This record gives sequence, C-alpha cells and structure tokens, in this order.
Amino acid sequence: MSSKYQYVELSDGHFIPALGFGTYKPEEVPNSKTKEATKIAIEAGFRHIDCAYAYQVEEEVGLAIRSKIADGTVKREDIFYTSKLWSTFHRPELAQSCLERSLKKLHLDYVDLYLIHYPLSMKPGEELYPRDENGKLIYDTVDLCAIWEAMEKCKDAGLAKSIGVSNFNRRQLEMILNKPGLRYKPVCNQVECHVYLNQKKLLDFCKSKNIVLVAYGALGTQRDKKWVDQSSPVLLDDPVLGALAKKHKRSPALIALRYQLQRGVVVLAQSLKENEIKENIQVYRMTVGIGVLK
Repeated sequence: MSSKYQYVELSDGHFIPALGFGTYKPEEVPNSKTKEATKIAIEAGFRHIDCAYAYQVEEEVGLAIRSKIADGTVKREDIFYTSKLWSTFHRPELAQSCLERSLKKLHLDYVDLYLIHYPLSMKPGEELYPRDENGKLIYDTVDLCAIWEAMEKCKDAGLAKSIGVSNFNRRQLEMILNKPGLRYKPVCNQVECHVYLNQKKLLDFCKSKNIVLVAYGALGTQRDKKWVDQSSPVLLDDPVLGALAKKHKRSPALIALRYQLQRGVVVLAQSLKENEIKENIQVYRMTVGIGVLK
C-alpha cells in the first residue's frame, strides 16, 4: 500500500484504489439517485467504483462515468471499475455473456476487476432470483473450479483486467487456489467486513496468499428488514467509535473507514448523500492512527 493509503498492489501487478465508492442501493431508491451519487463521488475524488450486474444500476453508473470523462474530470484509465458475475450465469458457457451484458450497459470496453459475486449458483434465466411455486430459490449445481476457468477466459479475452471472488470463505478460496491447471489466482476476496465483523481469520489467510481483502458494509450492515433484526446495534452509533471520533475531531464513519485502511484492507464507502460522500473521501486527510480498534 502507498504511504498515503491510496493504492494497493494486486498479485497480478495492477493497482486498486484503497478507498472505493459502493453503488448498491435499496430497491425503493430510484436508479437516478445512484447516477447522481456516482457523479458526485467522482467529482469528490473517488476513482474506484464498485458495482455489479445484480445491482441493476450499471446503465446509470456508466452514464455517470462517461459524463465525467466527457467533461474532462477523469480519463477512462483513471477509473477502477468493478463488476460481478451473478449466480444465474455460473455455468461456464454463460459467464462471459454476463460480463458482456454489463459492458453493454456501461458502454465500456473492459472492467478493471471482475468478481464471482457469490459461491452459490442459481437456475439460469432472466430472473435475478428464480423461485419455485412455493417461493423458494431454485439453485443450480456448478463446480466452483469450472466457474473460475470461465473467469480466466474473461481475463484472456481482455474483458477484465483482474479477476477475483466475493463472499468466499477459506475453504472455497482453497478450492480455487489448489485447482489443477490454475492460471490466474484470485486477486481479491470482497466480503462484509466492519468493526462488528472484522474477519480477522479470513484477512490473515488472504494476506498469507497475497489476496487482497475488500470490505463492503464497512459503515454497518445494510439494515434491510428482510435480513436484519431492526433491534440490532447501529454501528455508527457505537460508543467506542463515537469516543474516537470526538478525540480525533472526525465522524464515526471516517474512523470506521480508517480502521480498515490501517489493516491493509481495501474499503468501500457507500452513500447517496452528497455531504457524506464528500466527507468519506476525507479519510486520507487523517494524519493520526487509530490503533485502539483491534
């Protein structure tokens, strides 16, 4: 990582900005909000944009990126763009078509990083979440190593500069790393990671294999009522974060982000609010460490 916590070198020689802008949004939020937020993020200084086929906002994110290229704010090579292979495209013959769909929506020639979104396969088709007549998800059985070989072909085709995984545990990572004939190993593993879920064991393993850990949910778990107990603690209201924020005259969000950077983790900051987006990029201006958090 550079001395200013700005870039991390990947095992394939490419560099990933250590702070990224996340573009996932709740279903009820209009896609246009993501487009405007992405523009604001680029204007504020974000150069790492994290998205996915399943987020269903790549068209809007692409418009935002291209508008900032058109007005001279950035060049294409300044932007590090991540997309992800969705679970309904896991069959090897389908994987590249998912990436091609993303690129078509984005109007880009390549992505900088392409990830297997989940180590979980679902029935191929146009439905993001295919369900049976009882409302249960319809899964598919696809070998992880076969999916990885399809990812390698995406890199060979020049459609993705780097390839990695997301939401993988150690055992699943080892399946890829130990695959006979492995040509490219995963450069990163993107997982939920924050003060309440620090992923220390997984981080140590990834570091031992020169795999970068990328943290999503760094400012707290998405509090979707379908998945999260609404009585669970709100991370940014944590008293320890609050005390550190007061001590360093920074927001709890900046403390949470800086915590990840100091661990050697690439961190995604997600917000649709202009003031929060502009504040999050200020993490590089923090001149002191926060070694209290472990």
